[in-house]
Amino acid sequence: MVDNTDVPLVDLAVFDIAGTTVKDRDHVNQCVRDALLAAGVDVPIAEINGTMGLPKPVAIAQLMSAHRATGCLESIHDDFVERMKAHYRTSLEVGPIDGAESAFAQLRSAGVKVALDTGFSSGITAVILERLGWDGSHIDGAISSDEVEHGRPFPDMILNHMCRFGIADPGRVAKIGDAPADMGEGTNAGCRFVIGVLGGTHSREQLAACPHTHIVESILDVPALLLADTTP
Repeated sequence: MVDNTDVPLVDLAVFDIAGTTVKDRDHVNQCVRDALLAAGVDVPIAEINGTMGLPKPVAIAQLMSAHRATGCLESIHDDFVERMKAHYRTSLEVGPIDGAESAFAQLRSAGVKVALDTGFSSGITAVILERLGWDGSHIDGAISSDEVEHGRPFPDMILNHMCRFGIADPGRVAKIGDAPADMGEGTNAGCRFVIGVLGGTHSREQLAACPHTHIVESILDVPALLLADTTP
């Protein structure tokens, strides 16, 4: 818990979900791979990893195009969605990233709005939030890529959150994620802080190649960046 000597440098912190705040041991990649494989498209996990953070219909379309594959994009995406919902409903490996809920609490105690955004569709996001019990006592809002015109790396989801919370200045916003698409989203929104978190889908070198302001080892490092210590 922070004390009253911590002053927020932002009014809003927008966190990614899978790999940033929710544990993901390549389960998202595997579900994309399995949905494609069921349609006869064999794509290596490493290649799928390069599309992480993008809206999943966009990611699947890119992968199909790269492999000159034919098939119904909608049905493949629907298959992916059902696989992801089943994983998040039943897997014993589903849970918050270590330190995520503590970081949320620190920021919210200092007056920072904590919001989530994701490349998932809203149906998957709803299952995750229900499984983790993340309601208004943990976060202030969540938005999915199918709820805006353009998903990441476009800034639409961040701008939507800003509108919801009455925040006009992107200089008062931080974006935190584990993939290049997160870095692009935050940069395109004009966020003051664009923070890459390690331990997810991409390495330090991969994130460092993207526009960013900080790269941190753990989500627990985020509050210290966003809260100014004014202790004499």
